[in-house]
Amino acid sequence: MLFRNPAILSFLTLAALACGPSALPPVPASVEPAAPSTAAKPEAPPAPPAVKSGPVSASPQMKSFKLGAFTVVALRDATFVAANDNKAIGVGLTPEAVAAELKKAGLPEDRIELNVGALLVKTGKQVVLLDSGLGDGPKGALVESLKLAGVAPADVTDVLITHSHFDHVGGLATGDGKLTYPNATIRMSNKEWTAFKANADLAKLVAVVTPKVKGFEPGAEVVPGITAIELYGHTPGHLGYEVKSGKERIFDLGDLAHSSVLSLAKPEWTMGFDGDGPLATKVRRSRLEALAKDKELVFAPHFPFPSIGYVSAKDGAFAWKAQVPGE
Repeated sequence: MLFRNPAILSFLTLAALACGPSALPPVPASVEPAAPSTAAKPEAPPAPPAVKSGPVSASPQMKSFKLGAFTVVALRDATFVAANDNKAIGVGLTPEAVAAELKKAGLPEDRIELNVGALLVKTGKQVVLLDSGLGDGPKGALVESLKLAGVAPADVTDVLITHSHFDHVGGLATGDGKLTYPNATIRMSNKEWTAFKANADLAKLVAVVTPKVKGFEPGAEVVPGITAIELYGHTPGHLGYEVKSGKERIFDLGDLAHSSVLSLAKPEWTMGFDGDGPLATKVRRSRLEALAKDKELVFAPHFPFPSIGYVSAKDGAFAWKAQVPGE
């Protein structure tokens, strides 16, 4: 979603005292008035620093629940802070327009805070990780969150990638250039793998993961119980994943939506992260409508941790209700 290269692209900065005239005694005609004071006026305090966009470390966290016969675990990786400058959300609008929506939700008006997370699915036969987070170099805590869930990197059998923005693929390799999940097959759509390989900024990462990557066409089960759903627009091969066990299911929507407030209340707003804005906007509304209609459980990796809940229709747009099954 958020980062376009491993260096984590830079992204995406009191009025002076007014004194009224002093009350002076009358000046005799024969006396010249005193020269005005040349003392420097007090300087106004410096403006507070502008919000800086970028990743912020977060403590490892996990939230586990049952989905039919599967165990599903939401994993915390980091936080991403985006300045309210219309580069991340609300492209072409004004910071005031974005701030008005943030204020309604009781959130800070100068920034948009997003979670960075991933989903783990234990099927009984496979241990499947949906996306890999930032990695251990730029503030990621995903591996530590996995450990809280009782899973070692070597236990992971499959890593399913929604898309190749760095906060979703950066964790595929360690800081010293080795595979983080050495026994896992890395799976992504054929279109996304083509885009991934074409990104010169990710060339080193591509070289590390290439022997493990297996592309596919969306629409069928990628691994038993998990089906890839086409959500093109954010990136050329962006996907969501529907996890189903028996009659229970959860939809990992990837980067269909970033903010649990702005992306739902204003789904038509252009996202700075989207490669094809018009297509991404069309797909966002269509899929959100379907999720609200079906009342399907959702995992939204950039919504506040644990990022699990339901999308509902509201005032011609949508709203988010956080809810973990069983709680």
